[in-house]
Amino acid sequence: MTDRRKALRPKDISAPAEVLSPVEHLAPLPAPLDTEDNPPVFTQLKEDWLDSRCCSLDGFVALDYLKRPESQEEEDAFVEKFITAVGKLFASTNNNFLQPLNLTIEYCAKCDTCSEACHIYTATDGQDIYRPIYRSEILRSIYKKHFTSSGKLLGNFTGADIELNWETIARFAELAYRCNLCRRCAQVCPLGLDNGMLTREIRKLFSQEMGIAPSSLHERGTVIHLDAGSSTGMTKAALLDNIEFIEEDMSEITGREVHFPVDKEGADILLMHNAGEFLTWPENPAAFAILFEEAGVDWTLSTDPLGYDGVNYGAWYDDAQIRKIALTHMEAAKKLGVKRVVVGECGHAHKALAVSADRMTLEDTIPVESNLTILYGLVEEGRLKFDPSKNDFPVTLHDPCNIVRQMGIVQPQREIIKACCTDYREMSPGGVDNYCCGGGSGFAIMHSGNFADFTSMVAARTKLRQIMTAFGDDFADPDIIKYVCVPCSNCKGMMRELFKHYKLTQKYNLHYGGLTELMVNALESTKEPYLEFLQ
Repeated sequence: MTDRRKALRPKDISAPAEVLSPVEHLAPLPAPLDTEDNPPVFTQLKEDWLDSRCCSLDGFVALDYLKRPESQEEEDAFVEKFITAVGKLFASTNNNFLQPLNLTIEYCAKCDTCSEACHIYTATDGQDIYRPIYRSEILRSIYKKHFTSSGKLLGNFTGADIELNWETIARFAELAYRCNLCRRCAQVCPLGLDNGMLTREIRKLFSQEMGIAPSSLHERGTVIHLDAGSSTGMTKAALLDNIEFIEEDMSEITGREVHFPVDKEGADILLMHNAGEFLTWPENPAAFAILFEEAGVDWTLSTDPLGYDGVNYGAWYDDAQIRKIALTHMEAAKKLGVKRVVVGECGHAHKALAVSADRMTLEDTIPVESNLTILYGLVEEGRLKFDPSKNDFPVTLHDPCNIVRQMGIVQPQREIIKACCTDYREMSPGGVDNYCCGGGSGFAIMHSGNFADFTSMVAARTKLRQIMTAFGDDFADPDIIKYVCVPCSNCKGMMRELFKHYKLTQKYNLHYGGLTELMVNALESTKEPYLEFLQ
């Protein structure tokens, strides 16, 4: 990697600059995309955004609702509110995260191992502002200055030298949204420190204490989810209409009856999808229905508000919001009396339901499992029979961070692909070392201003390189069908944007989709191709 870093000190976050650290160069991609986006050309922000939002970090805006104060009094109040919020982050009331937060702040050796593991840092050829520890250095300096005796008395001599104003705080807030929270940095840290967790804590600080979060995640995400029952805005009536349409459409395409059991009390499994699948990729929930029917699984969907949408955007930015949704998810499962909840192909829903919710519902919990382990069990038991020759094209696998790195589910999906495909190609690195798709922690749905450019051209760049390398010389051959298996709805949303930006399907016959679709296509009982690009 070429080192193009402009070394930044923590106090530089408050330095006067129109743009503190513009993205002017990207790490090159392999041929035939080796000339793409260098130098990068990003969408220009509108004049009113340049005047009213914080565009001075790197030229991108993630926090569309964070606007410049109209008076000095407003700015002073904003600064005081931020200082109070920092204090709360380090208070005993933040007991779930206080210990790892303190350890990450106090014991970093600044060895930079985490930087080389970060896909955003390497995608920009080592741009200093994207070092994972840069955020912790800033937070450490602010905390020292305002909450320690040494910082208050000695200031600059202890590194407590950041001057706070609206621009500085807004830059810091924006910086928390230049990280996908994939926690690859934590995995490689020789001291076990977690800068991904710390970044999420910074987001939480701004959301819970200051009411600052991207509108895509909060107003148009969590708020709509709690109000309508789904982050998509899909109500129960709309869900039932969609299910009826999918049943009819998929039955016609496949020549077999496709049926979704709904609100079945006492079922073994309550399946929770990302509701976006019903609207954008209906072949995915239909594939689950086909596989479960074929294997004789006792399962159901719920039509309770929130019970049909496993999404939980609070996982990315706010403890209070994740708790509200997680508890409602559990109530939907308890109401039906199911034996277990199975999470569909959605990475952050795995984390929210299987990890976070477990700590929030200490009584009468219902076991939560991944669809990947359930499906692998069905394959192992011989309840699903495949003809791998039906998937006779190269297939590579993307590992969703929340399922693989953060939950350790690595082999089931690989064994399934090997059982139903003839040409599996492992990404390098793979498994827990795999890279984020670039859309994690909300990036895939954050399209305000020019932030979609940052996601597609910067955050997803390392994943694109991985995909290209996995297929080798076949990547550039449009006569060879190639499939990226993406068992996560949010990651598929990122692939959609990435594929569109680089025209990967049109130029190179590259396709993406879930694991279940690949499985249905290979079933011995499937008479016609299930994958759309084979039909």
